[in-house]
Amino acid sequence: MTQADQTFMKQRPVFPLVVSMALPMTLSMLVNSLYNIVDSYFVAQISEDAMTALSLVYPVQNLVNAVTIGFAIGVNAVIAFFLGAGQQRTAGRTAGLGILLNAVHGAVLTVACMLAMPAFLAAFTDSAEILDMGLRYANIVLLFSVPIGLAMACEKITQAVGRMTTSMVCMLIGCVTNIVLDPMMIFGIGPFPAMGIEGAALATGIGQCASLAAYLVCWKLQGLPMPLCLTGGETGGLRLCGRMYTVGIPAALNLALASLLVTALNAILAAFSQTYVLILGVYYKLQTFLYLTANGIVQGIRPLMGYNYGAGEYRRVRQIFATSLGLILAVMVAGTALCLAIPEQLLGLFTQNSGTIALGAGALRIISIGFVISGVSLTCSGALEGLGKGLESLCISLCRYVVVILPLAFVFSRLWGASGVWHAFWVTEWITAAIAWGIYRRATRFARGR
Repeated sequence: MTQADQTFMKQRPVFPLVVSMALPMTLSMLVNSLYNIVDSYFVAQISEDAMTALSLVYPVQNLVNAVTIGFAIGVNAVIAFFLGAGQQRTAGRTAGLGILLNAVHGAVLTVACMLAMPAFLAAFTDSAEILDMGLRYANIVLLFSVPIGLAMACEKITQAVGRMTTSMVCMLIGCVTNIVLDPMMIFGIGPFPAMGIEGAALATGIGQCASLAAYLVCWKLQGLPMPLCLTGGETGGLRLCGRMYTVGIPAALNLALASLLVTALNAILAAFSQTYVLILGVYYKLQTFLYLTANGIVQGIRPLMGYNYGAGEYRRVRQIFATSLGLILAVMVAGTALCLAIPEQLLGLFTQNSGTIALGAGALRIISIGFVISGVSLTCSGALEGLGKGLESLCISLCRYVVVILPLAFVFSRLWGASGVWHAFWVTEWITAAIAWGIYRRATRFARGR
């Protein structure tokens, strides 16, 4: 494949281009979010303690995903820029280094997280049963951190060259594998013994391996529009690594901040009741259906922003941003309507306790007040990553996950109890949206009037 095969990114009309790039990613993210919900649904059938254990392990799982996905976003942005600038060989070298480094990230995370897990879980529960279930789940799922790192690198490289349909298919293979194996391994269906919560962890890891295998097969059959290598190119290896980490570290922190937020909120809510910890965990499972869908649009525009920025097509950069913002706001409106209309039914997927459902439904209605306006922050942050402006994107995420929400959650919880934490969510989204818009406008002054 030659450079000409990527020129559609700066030649096709913007709206159909954005839709064609974002739709496959949005569909795959919908299935991925469905997997998250189905996975938790099956775990909840074991017991409410099992669901609580899954909620407590979630921040560490998210940390692994944050580091590997975040760095892969840096790889994506650098490849797209070099392809737009016509430097295929340097783009190929970036891809090779990105794969190698993300495997290293996965290996380091495996060791570090497994060592820290017992103390981490013990900080949030006194229940021996929850602690035991959490450790059994984590000790298996963390063993797959290296395949996750490799799969994430392959995913973002595939997206960087504009092959969104291929990426969608490979992601779907992993998600469907997870969904099929979950009940079989948890409850002992077919050839598998009943493994309980360990079965859920094993199904998750096998799904990631299936996705990685699918990417490798597609690369073998289709090839890549650049020579995948670790040597050569127009830019030195250290300089390339620096460019990848310049975007990748802030992107990883963007994603890891969610782990910090959930951990801090768990500590606040645990002082009131373990029920609120469960509700927070269920909310984060449900919100993936909304935010992963929006993230599919963001994944679609990242290579478009980077390619057109590298090619000097600044007017198209502005048009791509505006189009994606409109699409993401539409997704958020739909998500808000669902959470306001049927919160009890959504909570009922994870627990049959009527008291928990009632408290959770109230929480979901309050938090959803901020869904629509959060689309502004999501779009600005994703667009800035695509432009290689990782630090600016990180500033937005720091506001959403630390600087604004944590002080508000602490103060509001002292004023109104656990419900104050739920109000902190929507207040934070409105404040952060204003900040995000200002940061984006300042960072993209280069594109105005051109």
